[in-house]
Amino acid sequence: MQNFRFICPTDFIFGKDTENSVGEEIKKYGKRILLHYGGGHIKKNGLYDRIIRSLKANEIEYVELGGVKANPDVEMVREGIRLCREEKLDFILAAGGGSVIDSAKAIAMGVSYPGDVWDFFVGKAQIEEALPVGVILTIPATGSEASNTTVVTNSEGGHSKRAASGDNIKPVFAIMNPELTYSLPAYQTAAGGVDIFSHVAERYFTLEPDCGFTDRLCEATMKTVIGCLPEVLSHPQEYAGRAEIMWTGTIAHNGILGVGRSEDWGSHMLGHEITAFYGLTHGATLSIIIPNWMEYVYKTDVTRFVKYAVNVWNVENNMDHPEKTALEGIRRTRDFFRSVGMPVTLEEAGIDGDRIEEMAENCTKYGPVGGFVTLRKEDCMAIYEKSK
Repeated sequence: MQNFRFICPTDFIFGKDTENSVGEEIKKYGKRILLHYGGGHIKKNGLYDRIIRSLKANEIEYVELGGVKANPDVEMVREGIRLCREEKLDFILAAGGGSVIDSAKAIAMGVSYPGDVWDFFVGKAQIEEALPVGVILTIPATGSEASNTTVVTNSEGGHSKRAASGDNIKPVFAIMNPELTYSLPAYQTAAGGVDIFSHVAERYFTLEPDCGFTDRLCEATMKTVIGCLPEVLSHPQEYAGRAEIMWTGTIAHNGILGVGRSEDWGSHMLGHEITAFYGLTHGATLSIIIPNWMEYVYKTDVTRFVKYAVNVWNVENNMDHPEKTALEGIRRTRDFFRSVGMPVTLEEAGIDGDRIEEMAENCTKYGPVGGFVTLRKEDCMAIYEKSK
């Protein structure tokens, strides 16, 4: 096990009706806030009204910035930074899913920075200061309510979707009421489940041999997604299943599953390019890429893929032919993604794959990607080709 430092400062407030306490939580940190959200969903389901009531009851002034779309754009982030500066806001409340939270984090880290916020995403600047961010989570998927990362798209001068990280952008609190997820469309629920699963897989496939405890945590988390996601899709208003998925999404990406081990993230980098070039939902890019990445790299450590097959998918271990066991685990991964309605090829997602070389070029623009296996441009192209 490698040396590690684990910081998780977020206060998780989980359960029914917890959103009604948002004003009380915010006043611990600020008095003038940016209320950041997406489309009209939080207004249709009554969440917006409950937030406003709580803010007013606690004498918190607010400025609104709605309209965040999937894969938040840097232009929205720049607008949020401008508002925070001009209105002298001291806190940001993100009410929504990963896109809203990522946008809020990016705004938070850009307010005190004198340059352009995109500098953080291309390695020109490090995050030194950030406004505090609070979250009311409505879509369990990205784990952004607990992570130290934000992912933003820049459509200027080409396609680019990049991440920036820093412990000081972890939200100070995350309000998580599973009831807020009852009305999510099935596709969005499934895409979120795949994203959660992939966050664990990116940590599970490591070259670090001595991390048995976190291996078991990873396996339990993946098995929870496998067990609960189909149930939630069949019974969308069942609290127990929604609660399991919501909390699993947080555990998958708050850092605890990656301590003491190297991580991969090559699949996410490959998926980001599909989103940047074709606009495909993030979870759908991962349901396509993850099984094909597995088939491309499994020979690097067949034993780990056997462990994955046996412990996560209950595959019977073929002691004479371990590769068969490994490949069966990969097959079941692909079949599971397909069974919950997610695409497992580019063709199934309506993508012809005519820009594979461009995507591979962009993916490795700042160097090779991946921690389990180092992927260069030609490797990325091969995985994209397998995914067609």
